[in-house]
Amino acid sequence: MSSKLMLGAVACVLVAGAIPSSLPVRAQDREAEIIGLHQLCDRGDRRACVRFGMMIGENRQRHADWRRTHPEFFWWEH
Repeated sequence: MSSKLMLGAVACVLVAGAIPSSLPVRAQDREAEIIGLHQLCDRGDRRACVRFGMMIGENRQRHADWRRTHPEFFWWEH
């Protein structure tokens, strides 16, 4: 397993523990995956950047929610 992939997996696990348990399990998994992809993208992983964009763009409401809760992910819009 490459070090980037391992680091991403560890980041997802750590982030998953920080997500409030009031979210449904599937939403928590999705949120952790998106945050992990964003972290990998910040480190230069282009595939993670593409996947992050695809996941955010899949649902307009989710996109709006993410813009509101994570403005640092959308720095170019401010």
